[in-house]
Amino acid sequence: MNIQTVMVIGAGQMGSGIAQVHAMAGLNVILHDIKKESIERGLATITKNLTRQVEKGRVSEEEKQSVLERIITSTELLDAASVDLVIEAVVENVEVKSKIFAELDQIVPPSTILATNTSSLPITEIAAATSRPENVIGMHFMNPVPVMKLVEVIRGLATADEVYEKIKALSLKLGKTPVEVNDFPGFVSNRILMPMINEAIFAVYEGVAEPAAIDEVMKLGMNHPMGPLTLADFIGLDTCLYIMKTLHDGFGDDKYRPCPLLRKYVKAGWLGKKTGRGFYEYN
Repeated sequence: MNIQTVMVIGAGQMGSGIAQVHAMAGLNVILHDIKKESIERGLATITKNLTRQVEKGRVSEEEKQSVLERIITSTELLDAASVDLVIEAVVENVEVKSKIFAELDQIVPPSTILATNTSSLPITEIAAATSRPENVIGMHFMNPVPVMKLVEVIRGLATADEVYEKIKALSLKLGKTPVEVNDFPGFVSNRILMPMINEAIFAVYEGVAEPAAIDEVMKLGMNHPMGPLTLADFIGLDTCLYIMKTLHDGFGDDKYRPCPLLRKYVKAGWLGKKTGRGFYEYN
């Protein structure tokens, strides 16, 4: 089975980016969300990204229109009935994801691959909600999806070799670099990144230095393009906290204990750039 038609579930920042790169690679895309206004925002983001590419001379106006024509929208999960691949990109919550996968299992053909864009949750547990765990896999795209080259391809305990090879080939077709990862909390990217961010937050909490100073050390001293606290604000402090909790619960090791200051900021609603305040203020 060649993958020709993909449904992307979730039209937020990640989902719209995933839909865009698949359409740009020539695949037919169904962009699904339960809210019509979310789909409209997602399509507006895709159009804005493509318009920027036209202005930079990277794609023509005709190519832009062709990409947009390959994306259709959906508010009904039943529209997945004839797709070759589903990529779920909804909220980072294992119960929500498992419920979607259980529903999809009753809708899609037996050969359809079910992928999740989770950044930290166990693929094996999500796959267990279906009768086809061998067809379930993780595709962890990096944000912003159209720009970042990496895709962590995560095998669940039962993921078939054939399914892995198809997703690897698809990732290459998208112009991405697939990296094979086994199913452990946080995979590779967030298992390394999030404790670094958490430690930077501890440095603020303990009065070691101000956020700007910590970021400057990591940019100038470690050649990071963005400091860990700025990055945390861009990711969302609620997301950072959720992933740290996933690591802490998954490994049972206190080295993954979320910093109390991170918990305090999230409780205060200081979630970073999306709320206008995190470790920095945003207008």
